[in-house]
Amino acid sequence: MTSERTDTSPRPHRVVVLALDGLLPFELGIAPRIFGLARDERRRPLYEVITCSVRPPGPVDTDADFAIMVENGPEALATADTVVVPASYELGPVYDQGVLTGELAAALAFVRPGTRLVAICTGGFVLAAAGYLDGRPATTHWASAEHFQRLFPKVRVDADVLFVDDGDVLTSAGVAAGIDLCVHIVRRDHGTAVANEVARRTVVPPHRDGGQAQFIERPVPDPQQSSTTRARAWALGRLHEPIQLRDMAAQESMSVRTFTRRFREEVGVSPGQWLTRQRVERARHLLESTALSVDQVARDAGFGTAQSMRQHLQAVLGVTPTGYRRTFRAELSTACGG
Repeated sequence: MTSERTDTSPRPHRVVVLALDGLLPFELGIAPRIFGLARDERRRPLYEVITCSVRPPGPVDTDADFAIMVENGPEALATADTVVVPASYELGPVYDQGVLTGELAAALAFVRPGTRLVAICTGGFVLAAAGYLDGRPATTHWASAEHFQRLFPKVRVDADVLFVDDGDVLTSAGVAAGIDLCVHIVRRDHGTAVANEVARRTVVPPHRDGGQAQFIERPVPDPQQSSTTRARAWALGRLHEPIQLRDMAAQESMSVRTFTRRFREEVGVSPGQWLTRQRVERARHLLESTALSVDQVARDAGFGTAQSMRQHLQAVLGVTPTGYRRTFRAELSTACGG
């Protein structure tokens, strides 16, 4: 009797990207590129990405001088674990009045309850018009934020951040912030190591500092002015040590006042906020990838004490160090078929 071989590999998480007329090709390509590079320790794909239209298979117009051929209709949304809605310049009544077209409403009806929803840039208008963002925090491109808030007063719009993670609904600011959000999702799903590998492959930072404020139009700085890059690199090399603001300023030969102003202009947050974020990221990495005690992680990440680290992780991630390590390892075990 011949026994039949079965494949016990976990099914990749299915991401369905909704291509709307007037879409931006760059933003349409973010999800396939970022999720498509994510691999487990056996180099197996962790995601399957497909694209669909609100209509039967066929061409979809873009904001460029070409159309794209989409091979899946809206029924594909019913198969999604995550739905991604990139930006479009032809949202019509969705952008102007905050209401869905009949065609778009029929397509979104295929989305199963519990599906994770992701919007890039003005794709957030689609989720808001469908009611998915009522009472929730969200963001969009800074240039559309005021209109977004007026159109959808039930949404708590934050125009300063690059993206908002509200659990099963996530939104990003414009264009490159969609990359930040997708890398963040990979990190949330599979940990820092996988996300960092994806970031390296796409030559982008695994985590960008600050928010949209640093990109809003302002006078161009004098090219002769010094940046704060050297100070940031210096601090990253000694996160485990006490770091004073005056020490960072000294790396750039600036006064504390000038350094603080220049730092906020370049990064979008204060030096103290930036330093805390780097230490949180360092703590996350150690909690995920090592068996170090919480006390040792706190020391190595520069928090000094476990209590201090607990307070900061609770504020940033909403979870304790022990809870983060337990949850991450449980999710990773499930994702890897353990």
